[in-house]
Amino acid sequence: MMRRHPLVFGVGPAGTGKTYLAAAFAAHMLHEKRVERLILSRPALEAGERLGFLPGDLKRRSDPYLRPLHDALFDVLGAAAGRLMEQGVIEVAPLAFMRGRTLTRAFVILDEAQNTTPAQIKMALTRLGEDSHMVVTAIRRKATCRAGAPKGLNEALAILEGVEGVGVTRFHRKRRGAPSPRRAYRCRL
Repeated sequence: MMRRHPLVFGVGPAGTGKTYLAAAFAAHMLHEKRVERLILSRPALEAGERLGFLPGDLKRRSDPYLRPLHDALFDVLGAAAGRLMEQGVIEVAPLAFMRGRTLTRAFVILDEAQNTTPAQIKMALTRLGEDSHMVVTAIRRKATCRAGAPKGLNEALAILEGVEGVGVTRFHRKRRGAPSPRRAYRCRL
């Protein structure tokens, strides 16, 4: 799906490999020089506390929210991930930092999209520029459809599913004996 469409939604239960597969394909695209940079983002969903009350600068306060993206990249790229982050080839940023940007020749992963509002997901999707690709990953469960839950993902899927250039992959729980997506491959840059 990621090979055929510039915008792909990967929706399914936790642990099905959505983020890992997106990170692996993004590393592949970077390795083939089909994109110039990787941008990883997710909304900063708080569990009762606010980012402003955590110690340190904004980067240090947002790192816990972005750690799953770091982990997936380091798993795929190994030590090269750190070097590429230092060079600015890989950028990890909270979703709020995407406002006002146009991302060209980039591979963008928007993780945890079930936590976006309609305005947030619209803002993220409209960042996609020339020769760019975006994978939007989300957990789809009853909790994301409850009253008061952010509805950005639901609205985006309702509008975009079936549109040319947009792919939707629905993941399901792992079947017995099925290989783990983490065994897909390891990319060296």
